Amino acid sequence: MYAGSREAEFTDRIRGMSYEQISAKGGGILNSARLLQQTPESILFEKALQRLQAMMRFGTGAVEIKSGYGLSFEGELKMLRVIKQLKSASPLTIKSTFLGAHAIPAEYKSNRSGYISLLTDRLLPTIADEGLADFIDVFCERGFFTVDETARILEAGAQYGLRGKIHANELDYSGGVQVGVHYNALSVDHLECVSDAEIHTLLNSETMPTVLPSTAFFLGLSYAPARRMISAGLPVALATDSNPGSSPSGNMPFVLSLACIKMKMLPEEAVNAATLNSAYAMDVEEELGTIAVGKRANVFITQRIPSLAYLPYSFGTNLVETVIINGAVQA
Repeated sequence: MYAGSREAEFTDRIRGMSYEQISAKGGGILNSARLLQQTPESILFEKALQRLQAMMRFGTGAVEIKSGYGLSFEGELKMLRVIKQLKSASPLTIKSTFLGAHAIPAEYKSNRSGYISLLTDRLLPTIADEGLADFIDVFCERGFFTVDETARILEAGAQYGLRGKIHANELDYSGGVQVGVHYNALSVDHLECVSDAEIHTLLNSETMPTVLPSTAFFLGLSYAPARRMISAGLPVALATDSNPGSSPSGNMPFVLSLACIKMKMLPEEAVNAATLNSAYAMDVEEELGTIAVGKRANVFITQRIPSLAYLPYSFGTNLVETVIINGAVQA
């Protein structure tokens, strides 16, 4: 959920600035937070609904939408209330995630604990009372939230029935995977930096590793070692990470192509990662993710193609001709 684009930062990166340097000068997440605070809920709703419709035309039938650009009591609630409206307005299956722990706002720079208390002691009770979130997420990363802070936030979320998710290991080895598994997070997302230690932690856990190749593509990061993870016995999910700063695209077919081209996933593995495994990462695998008796009729029909491999092979082309959501053809 966001209010506006950040193409100026796109130009900054072309000139050589890093994600962290842009953030340090007040850009990045804090830039989106300023835009969001100035934008009425009605405009946020309209923009988000347009993006959902565009994603649906690429064949997406279920979306997790995160807050995280509010970074204040009213801002985070504004985002989550709009997501709740979208659940009623869109035919897509939508899950809502409270990501107040996305960054430390400038006014709390010298009072990190105070901001975390705002999240845990004020926002979480209100979110629970209004039924505004399905999950809670933390950006456990160098320069953002520490392992100890992440644990505190996940524990608080669990008290209100919100299962954890983690932004982890995008920029460095953060310990986010380990703390996520310890608190039985449903997924750990990003994973551009993964060693044998993270793989070992994830094996035999109930936490789905979710990789975001379009983020690595857009920011020029190393891609998550999906091939090594799969070879070690891990499942992998795929997602767009659609957001204005690091992946301004909801194009899942392109994510499928990147998974095969850049992460050496076989087409069958990439399709499984984008469907059933992603459904697990959203806690909807019992109703979505495969075409099966008893599940929702969410399918898409492509143009005539010679093989499954042609989907990722024809990168940049939208081969989806018809989208069916909940058994109904979408315009």
